[in-house]
Amino acid sequence: MVLTHKAGEKLFIDFAGKKLSYIDKDTGEVICCQVFAACLPYSDYSFAMAVPSQSIEDFLYALRCCLEEIGGVPKVLVPDNLKAAIVKASPYEPDINRTMEDFANYYGTVVIPARVRKPQDKALVENGVKLIYSRVYAKLRHQQFFDLASLNKAIKEKISEHNQTRMQKKPYCRQERFLADEKHLLGPLPDYGFELKHYRELKVAQNNHIYLTQDKHYYSVPYSYIGLQVKVIYTRSMVHIYSKGEQIALHVRDYRMGTYTTNKEHLCSHHRHYLERSPEYYLKKAQGKSEELYRLLELLFAQKRYPEQLYRTCDGLFRLQSKSPADSFRKACLIAIEHDNYTYRFIRNLLENNMVHGQEQIIEQPLPQHSNIRGKDYYTQFLSTPN
Repeated sequence: MVLTHKAGEKLFIDFAGKKLSYIDKDTGEVICCQVFAACLPYSDYSFAMAVPSQSIEDFLYALRCCLEEIGGVPKVLVPDNLKAAIVKASPYEPDINRTMEDFANYYGTVVIPARVRKPQDKALVENGVKLIYSRVYAKLRHQQFFDLASLNKAIKEKISEHNQTRMQKKPYCRQERFLADEKHLLGPLPDYGFELKHYRELKVAQNNHIYLTQDKHYYSVPYSYIGLQVKVIYTRSMVHIYSKGEQIALHVRDYRMGTYTTNKEHLCSHHRHYLERSPEYYLKKAQGKSEELYRLLELLFAQKRYPEQLYRTCDGLFRLQSKSPADSFRKACLIAIEHDNYTYRFIRNLLENNMVHGQEQIIEQPLPQHSNIRGKDYYTQFLSTPN
């Protein structure tokens, strides 16, 4: 039977039977990917992309990317009876996955799955998959990819070439027919793309981070919530953390296992100070204290030593500065600079033993003037006299 399709009415959806792959740069492992395929039956305009799996999250993400690529929403989505879309297949009243139904409601469309074991219900996307094998898979078979993004970039280029190729027995290509007759009939896209939400109740650890087991990753929470239960809502791209209905943290989702995503504002002042330490940090801090301390730290960091070795010395000097009289500490810094000794222990000893005033007098006092001084002529006479 020849089926007649209306422009902008349906979008056929399926997964290709064969997989594509890329190579993990760190481990050398070959990672296989599922290939999502879709087409608009009126123009046969096609879309394809690789995703990690056929899970509901990856499926809806690919479908969202497809709608954004075509720039609109058709009236009907026609998926195969995959688990991510259909809970229970039926030729009469199939049970649609609740999340898939939420997705359709969000975009203002409906889901009408194809009948079980009736590929003719979506013959065009079945044929589209065959064309993808020859026009995408075959052309990429000798190329190596090292991440999913680069693989999808290559797929997009080949699909674009496919859509711009003249169709047999027709005076136009798929893209021309889509742009001319179909795109303007698609429904509008919402301002923000749909993202599947997951919910967790987690406890804030003593290091003021929560551990998201799905990613094996840590996300920071303000330190005042340490030990409390918080509600975590995460999507494919973001992690939202709530306490008593109020959002207390927001992070970009990170899939790197065993690592930390930390907002410095969430740390207590002691921890924040520890992370922010640098020569520039200490010099800037010294500028607000005294000119002598700033000069001392400049000379301290000018030494050929690893800067982190000197951070504790700086902390000790700032502690001495806060506890000592300003004039005494200023003089102690001058003495340390005069003697090229910039250690915490030397300056502490000067202050504790009240040596700053006496040392200052010794340094500034000139030698006494008297006549009983032998000049150089006295000693040269011994050099010229033979033994």
